[in-house]
Amino acid sequence: MSRLRLSRLAAGAALPCLLASVPGLAASLDATSRIASVTVYPDAASVTRTADVDLPAGATSLVFRGLPIGLDPASLRVEGAAQAGLLIGSVEARGAPSSTKPADSGLETRLKQLRFEREGWQTTHDALEAKKSMILRFGESKPEKLSPDSAPLDIGRWSAAWDAVGQGLAKVGDDLRAARGSIRDLDEQIRALENARQRPNPRGGAARDIVVELEAQAATKGKITLTYRVAGASWRPLYDMRLDTGGPASKPSLELVRRAAVTQRTGEDWSGIELNLSTVRAARGTRAPDLQPLQMQFPEPPVAYARPSPRTMSAAPPPATADLRKAEALQAETQRQANEMKPAQEQEAVLEGGAFQATFRVPGQVEAPGDGTARTFRIGSRKITPELSVQATPVLDETAFLSAKFALDEDAPLLAGAVSIQRDGVFVGEGRIGFVAPGDSTEVGFGADDKVKITRVPVRRKENEPTWLGTTKLETREFRTSVRNLHDFPVKITIFDRVPISENSAIVIDMLPVTTPPSDKVVADKRGVMAWRADLGPGETKDIRLAYRMKWPADRDVDFVENPVRRP
Repeated sequence: MSRLRLSRLAAGAALPCLLASVPGLAASLDATSRIASVTVYPDAASVTRTADVDLPAGATSLVFRGLPIGLDPASLRVEGAAQAGLLIGSVEARGAPSSTKPADSGLETRLKQLRFEREGWQTTHDALEAKKSMILRFGESKPEKLSPDSAPLDIGRWSAAWDAVGQGLAKVGDDLRAARGSIRDLDEQIRALENARQRPNPRGGAARDIVVELEAQAATKGKITLTYRVAGASWRPLYDMRLDTGGPASKPSLELVRRAAVTQRTGEDWSGIELNLSTVRAARGTRAPDLQPLQMQFPEPPVAYARPSPRTMSAAPPPATADLRKAEALQAETQRQANEMKPAQEQEAVLEGGAFQATFRVPGQVEAPGDGTARTFRIGSRKITPELSVQATPVLDETAFLSAKFALDEDAPLLAGAVSIQRDGVFVGEGRIGFVAPGDSTEVGFGADDKVKITRVPVRRKENEPTWLGTTKLETREFRTSVRNLHDFPVKITIFDRVPISENSAIVIDMLPVTTPPSDKVVADKRGVMAWRADLGPGETKDIRLAYRMKWPADRDVDFVENPVRRP
């Protein structure tokens, strides 16, 4: 072999190595990945994908195709391990075209043939219907119309005419039945093929491709892990509270069952994954809002500006408040939760508490449908010894309600959510619970207590009309609330009531000495709302008196308006 030929062979053998060493000409490899685990937050999710790869020596562009369009590129993180030395380079998120597959050409051809055949049978059917109409009109004609010379048809030929009409109708009827049957069969075949026709995949729309640049010292096998945050997923808390009220010789017991309803519309298939639920609100922000100084000043008169001419007029940017409202509306829409809860297998998650967050690890390999349907999981339960009491607001409702107070001694907080209430094995209703931090106490209502009778009656209402000597109007009101314990054991009671409050110095409201001193003069920072607490033995009755006097100028009218406390 000549030296020239040997040189060409050597150059050809070295060319692939030279191309592989050039970053822009790195080999491209599609990653066959699967979702290993998902951590769902109340407002987002973090997905971890793994891919087993067989890498050649040199540079390789590993491509994860068809990932959700809602993926946050800033959250991309890549880790890897290999038998040989492996270097991870850049990570890039690219827009991917629609992956909708073209329609099946064979199926479309068959549909065209069936539709063409149906049109032919429809034409035959219409012709037979016209022929049938003509025979019926012939049969309804008078005898003189049947003769060629318009003379009455000879009676001897009537039988032949009847036979001709009958045979014609019978033949046309048979042909019509055949045509209708063929049309019906063709319609069924066309409908079946149309249902089987490949439709656009809802997941085949816009997507993202993630390209990871790798550099291997030698041909090796490895494992690449890709983690990213994606919108369109959330979980909301649900609770079961089952109260055993006990009795004279036993203490009450409360079972608190935590559940989580997980929904996702990410466009991914969450099947056979490891599911974690975190209390971290990933989309809420990372720091407190920046508070700007507040200046108090006198308003300045508006300055009149000349109206700009049409040539110099330009579109002004929208005010910041409008942008903020649009952003808030968009965020509220993305966090919207819909659809009903889907039953799930009763299994309990493992709580991993931390100083600033809590994570529930759902055991086993689970799945969450991608159509937004809620999938519920039992993530925890706890036995608590609550403090029972009876509460009532007789100014609005004289019904007594049983309440259970307890302290949360877990590492995970109770997020605000719906509560299913059971008392002594009986479902009594649904309620809601607010956010409860670890170590805090909360109270939950457990329905009406019919063995505590409460009545609130007015004792006195006196109005002093002003005379020519006085310009002030006085009104005195007094009420008595009676509470009776019909249980055979003592109960703790709390009665809530209120007196009017005034922000105007011209309206004066005074408590009268006959009022029973309240245990709490202000309840939950609400002025005018008070509480009376007492322990009632079996059959014991307690009366609570509330009396106050209101004074205001006689020439002014007054209104009573509820003013609830607004909380941020």
